[in-house]
Amino acid sequence: MQEDLRFFHRLADEITRKEVEEPVVKPIDPKELFNKIDLELDENGTDDEELQELLRQIVLNTPKTTTKKFFNQLFGGRNSKATLGELLAVMLNTSMYTYKVGGVQIGIEKEIIHKVCSLINYPSTADGTLAPGGSMCNFMALLMARDAANRNIKTDGVQQSMTMYTSEESHYSITKNAMFSGLGTAQIRRIATDHKGRMLPGELNAQVHQDMKDGYLPTFVNATAGTTVLGAFDPIDKIAEVAKEHNIWLHVDGAYCGSVIFSDRYKHLVKGLELSDSFCFNAHKMLNTPLSCSILVTKQKHNLKHSFACDANYLYQTDEDEYNPGKTSLQCGRRNDALKFWVLWKSIGSKGLEKMVDQQFHLAEAARDYIRNHEDYTLYSYDDSISVCFNYKDVDPKVICNQLYKKGELMIGYGSYQGEEFVRLVTINSNNENQQIMDFFKVLENFTEKELIAMNV
Repeated sequence: MQEDLRFFHRLADEITRKEVEEPVVKPIDPKELFNKIDLELDENGTDDEELQELLRQIVLNTPKTTTKKFFNQLFGGRNSKATLGELLAVMLNTSMYTYKVGGVQIGIEKEIIHKVCSLINYPSTADGTLAPGGSMCNFMALLMARDAANRNIKTDGVQQSMTMYTSEESHYSITKNAMFSGLGTAQIRRIATDHKGRMLPGELNAQVHQDMKDGYLPTFVNATAGTTVLGAFDPIDKIAEVAKEHNIWLHVDGAYCGSVIFSDRYKHLVKGLELSDSFCFNAHKMLNTPLSCSILVTKQKHNLKHSFACDANYLYQTDEDEYNPGKTSLQCGRRNDALKFWVLWKSIGSKGLEKMVDQQFHLAEAARDYIRNHEDYTLYSYDDSISVCFNYKDVDPKVICNQLYKKGELMIGYGSYQGEEFVRLVTINSNNENQQIMDFFKVLENFTEKELIAMNV
């Protein structure tokens, strides 16, 4: 054990050094992966020296999502306090279904949920849980909405056509969840968006009226706080008016940008959140907590219990249900994802979380200012977003992003909206400063000029 820990510390030091010296890993061609690194599992195992060297190869050839040149996904960076919490959770190896097993860790999770509910002005009847990702949070919200619309579904199954509503720009988990829940993808209504990628409440209202006329049961509205491509915020307050009028469950998918609830400056972007029936956000995105850490809360705790509680005498043997979170979770065995976020929150306070959120918007504005001031760029995104979408000299964004990746220069992705394709810079790493944004553009410009335009790619 001690030798393994010493090796871990040595490797962690090397990783930290390499993140500065070689910020982006040159990818191994997937067709060559098993030839380059010995990943085969055999009968006899490997001695410690050989295993350590193999682990070193694996780690140093894995994409470095914590570096200052990683802009590819909706997460990035590393916070030392949150990482400490993650390592402690691994050492404790707690499962979060009963107080008997989880002990004080259950209290930590409950405190996070309580504070989140308070922040968004949910009533005292609210409760929540942690789930392995925003997709699972959205799924659980849909199940609660389904069961709230018809309490007999738990026993009788789905026996009527129940419609669900989401914007054209929402996350693809909505499609998967329609399949998993029994509603079916044919019952998804994709509502049109405005020029900024925000759902149009008038279009939603018209579609609901049409579905009711056609004999459907409108069941679930999904509003998005930070769409995947443009980072747009649906007008929750206006959507809530439609949902309330027709008694439809309103869920707000804030997996990407729901963490604006911590910012006095930007929480207006989720105006009306308190009118929703459920809400989720990922601390592993804007709050730089290690993957995964997703929080789901709902206004009425009885909906959690109705949809997810089952009796299991071999498991729930002590304490009240209030302290046995397995009764309000889709899972049974569940890792402790609360501790890392609690350590971060406890160490820097809500004001520290606010600074992290504000910094990301500041970096996005710095990037947009640079683009606006350089005529070789075309800007496609808007203010109040940490997704900065642009093109450079009309070079194919797919080519730019893929070649930067293959050469190990930057990790950056591309997206599209209303027929336009563009590079998408995500300023979600709050450890970055303005200089890293300027460095990003310098690398992109130099690489495009030397490697792409000069070669007529």
